[in-house]
Parts: sequence; C-alpha cells; structure tokens
Amino acid sequence: MGQYVVSPSTQPTDCGRFRASFAVQRSQGNGSYCRVFKLDTTFASREAARMFAVTQGWLQTCFPPRLAC
Repeated sequence: MGQYVVSPSTQPTDCGRFRASFAVQRSQGNGSYCRVFKLDTTFASREAARMFAVTQGWLQTCFPPRLAC
C-alpha cells in the first residue's frame, strides 16, 4: 500500500465532451518512474471523466501488467 501516486486529469474536447487521462508515479529506493495514460473514451461531464481516470489508475496500480516468460 502507498507505493503509487495516481493523478487523474480531464481535458475538454472540441465538441463539448471530456477526455480522461491519468499519471502513475512510483518511487522506490534510487529508482522512480512516471507513466501517463491518455484514454480515448469521451464523457458528457468532467466529473464522469475524472472518475473513470481514477478507476483506471487504481486498476493499473492494483493489477500491473506482467511480463511474458
């Protein structure tokens, strides 16, 4: 717990909808990384886009992709 920081963000589109994105940051020992995920789905409200970004960020930190053997 507490290994990651998820920062959600929203951006308005030209048609009045909103896109979601999030950044995942992790620091451990001498190494750290930050990945930004920009999502293609659009939403009718800024709050809906933000909640989607928070959920996707949580899923990314709980179930990180595994490398194939």
